[in-house]
Amino acid sequence: MKNIVYFDNAATSRPKPEEVPAAMLRYLCGIGGSPGRSGHRLSIEAGRIVLETREALAELFGVEDSLRIVFTKNATEALNIALRGLLKSGDHVITSSVEHNSVMRPLRALEQGGVALSVLPCSLRGELDPESIRSAVRGNTKAVVLTHAANVTGTLLPIVEAGRIAHEHAILLLVDAAQTAGAFPIRVNEMGIDLLAFSGHKSLFGPPGTGGLYIREGLEESIPPLMAGGTGSRSEFEEQPDFLPDKYEAGTPNTVGLAGLCAGVAWIRARGIETIRRHEEELTGRFLNGLMGLSEAILYGPDDPSRRTAVVSFNIRGRMPSEVAMELEERFSILSRPGLHCAPAAHRTIGTFPQGTVRFGFNFFNTAAEIDHALDALRSIARGR
Repeated sequence: MKNIVYFDNAATSRPKPEEVPAAMLRYLCGIGGSPGRSGHRLSIEAGRIVLETREALAELFGVEDSLRIVFTKNATEALNIALRGLLKSGDHVITSSVEHNSVMRPLRALEQGGVALSVLPCSLRGELDPESIRSAVRGNTKAVVLTHAANVTGTLLPIVEAGRIAHEHAILLLVDAAQTAGAFPIRVNEMGIDLLAFSGHKSLFGPPGTGGLYIREGLEESIPPLMAGGTGSRSEFEEQPDFLPDKYEAGTPNTVGLAGLCAGVAWIRARGIETIRRHEEELTGRFLNGLMGLSEAILYGPDDPSRRTAVVSFNIRGRMPSEVAMELEERFSILSRPGLHCAPAAHRTIGTFPQGTVRFGFNFFNTAAEIDHALDALRSIARGR
């Protein structure tokens, strides 16, 4: 598909670096074995791909032991492993009002089972006061669960401060890094993160069906797996292995997806997170400046691009988000995402429920020329031209 402007990177990144499909094709056509399921050369080579991907992600996130990276099919599965494993009836958990449904839905289900839930209100820009976390802590508080960046407004939440407060009270910090992994520096120990859920198909430039969960040392003892089954290890036993990562990786892994994810992470590391972040911040600032000059536009989230990711939500006065998105595509070949973005709590927070917003998500492959094209398109739509 040619001559399109792709601004839906907050959902799934596009394009992928050319190394990503090349690595996947190399696995499918040249290897194809099942990792850990045999001792022949193709199985060993497949196992090497899985190990290299684990080690690359550990290096990216500042994880000392790569076996603490557990592979899942997406961030949602990772969050469910952590939340459903950690929280029991009688526990209390703290979260924010800008969370994605991958956090809110399992928490609401757990609430029905006796887990107490505190949802801390964020500002109209999606900002969270870290001191509100301290005020919400109870004697039975087990964890603080926060998105690193809101998927609607792009607002960065105070993860370092949250980690400090959580650890002062001997509670855990679980971070949803679906929107930041690969696009923003993450060092789990320095940031006080005990559990980190991440998606592979967004800013890590891997394919869909990839993701993972970092689990701090010692926590695996209190987090049972969601599934049990074959792991290729300890096959003489009918009980699930109790060691990482096998405890949480039942079934044949998505090796072809991990091959692509490994190539995506290598591409990121070769360029540097700081370089990627700087480019995305420049694009975001350029778009914000242009949009704020359009009187018909309503912007959500911080004005300062350094306080947000490259995700921008907006509306055009008098127009439904779906109408604007359709016109952007049909007249200007700009692809975006309108609606509620699987985050109704966030839209209630910023006052856009139930109609939602138009969301643009930029990434390293987008250009200043595309930003300018989008601003011209929005001026034309807003003024009925």
